[in-house]
Amino acid sequence: MSIGFGIFLFAIGAICAFALNLDLGWIEITTVGYILMGAGAIVTLIGIALLARRRSASSTTRTQVDPASGTRVTQHEASAPDDPRV
Repeated sequence: MSIGFGIFLFAIGAICAFALNLDLGWIEITTVGYILMGAGAIVTLIGIALLARRRSASSTTRTQVDPASGTRVTQHEASAPDDPRV
């Protein structure tokens, strides 16, 4: 969702900066457009970073000796991301 929202902000900012020709005395539309474009780029980059971070997986291996039988027991645990497509 954040990637889409970042693209939306960037598009609205580009429209404000390049397509609108309004003369408002109290606000500069071109500057607002550039600010929205910058915010959209930042939100998109943060969304990509969070998406890449979410797809990481970790695994743990534990080795113990069973005191009753004296055999070595190895446990493997893997945690995958919640996304079922991965």
